[in-house]
Amino acid sequence: MTFADPTSSAAAPAAAATPANPVRVRDIRLDFFRGIAMFIILFAHTPGNFLTAWIPARFGFSDATEMFVFCSGMASAIAFGATFDRAGFALGTARVAYRIWQVYWAHVGLFFATAALLVFVTDLDITTRNYWGQMNLWMLFVESEHWQNPNILFSFMTLQWVPNLFDILPMYMVILAMMPLILFLARVHLGLVAAFCIVLWIFAQRRLMEAAGLPYLNFTAEPWVGNDDWQRRWFLNPFGWQLVFFTGFAFMRGWLPKPPVNAVLIGIATVIVLANVPLSNIGVRELGFEWAREWRIENRQWISKSDFGILRYVQFLALAYLAWVIAGDKGNRLRVTATHAVARIWEKLLALILKVGQQSLAVFVVSIFVARFNGFAMDILGRDTGTVLAVNAFGCGVLILTAYLAGWFKATPWKPKVTR
Repeated sequence: MTFADPTSSAAAPAAAATPANPVRVRDIRLDFFRGIAMFIILFAHTPGNFLTAWIPARFGFSDATEMFVFCSGMASAIAFGATFDRAGFALGTARVAYRIWQVYWAHVGLFFATAALLVFVTDLDITTRNYWGQMNLWMLFVESEHWQNPNILFSFMTLQWVPNLFDILPMYMVILAMMPLILFLARVHLGLVAAFCIVLWIFAQRRLMEAAGLPYLNFTAEPWVGNDDWQRRWFLNPFGWQLVFFTGFAFMRGWLPKPPVNAVLIGIATVIVLANVPLSNIGVRELGFEWAREWRIENRQWISKSDFGILRYVQFLALAYLAWVIAGDKGNRLRVTATHAVARIWEKLLALILKVGQQSLAVFVVSIFVARFNGFAMDILGRDTGTVLAVNAFGCGVLILTAYLAGWFKATPWKPKVTR
């Protein structure tokens, strides 16, 4: 949830001579906000978690998904954009394909690990809940006719069947697959990139396309449902969500200039963010604005999470701008130089958040699994305030441990160190 400095070596294509050994200064805002998003996603996906009622998504249209996808676009510009610049289009495309391969198997492993957990806890004598039923996995365990026509596992492995809760990684894969085309269009003219993303987003707006009698772009989530009116689509439509991904990508590539910091923009962004509050979940639930409930129903296509409604985009960009201003250049305001106890605590907390943000894929996969376990734990232990906070703290600890383990494995400590 941050804008890149297009003048940095990581942000801009090499317009001038590049030093032989450029020094890449990591902007901690990227890791910080990805880390924050990971903790929010854990809370949001834990069933019966009262913290979910107070996450940032309840105060506006956008939520941690926008933060995660936007930051992923920025990270992809650094990781993959540089490969295209350095190694050429073919090898850059190969690296993107390899990443899609990694994400695909993370998706497969996450689903089967979570399904196994849900079956195990459902069979325990200490609970009467059907946890796999709550995840709508009936067609996997009960409706056996789907094993033959079509084959349910084949549908899953080919991303035709995308179960509830398991849609963000498939969406991410499809968007990654668009990246070579985006970079090709950018070589022709940046206007083509903007036109492509906007047109694709328009065709991903279901109500708009239905009203115009035009085809609606999204993938089937349950191929055995023959009636198109009852057909469930991917909840996170990649053709809509690519807009926020490639916005982050464009900022980090230097295609979009960083916005200036001035009172006018800060004021506009603040008004947009605050104007969202009465129309948000908090506005309806806590402030009692019943008119807001009706407004949300009548205008749901503009705030749709599935197709990424335009008001979500506007509110997110306003929130991102304010976060960028508050964090300071390269996140300097997030760092502390004082030595008092509170500063030392924040310094250690910041290090943990950054580590989680740096290993966001591994952490995200584990967070979905842990969220379902934490929901089960609360069913058994209770949902009083102390218990819920303790279970959430446990989940956060698992995410932090995952981040450090993933970082340790990526460092390949078993390889011999090269000495000069």
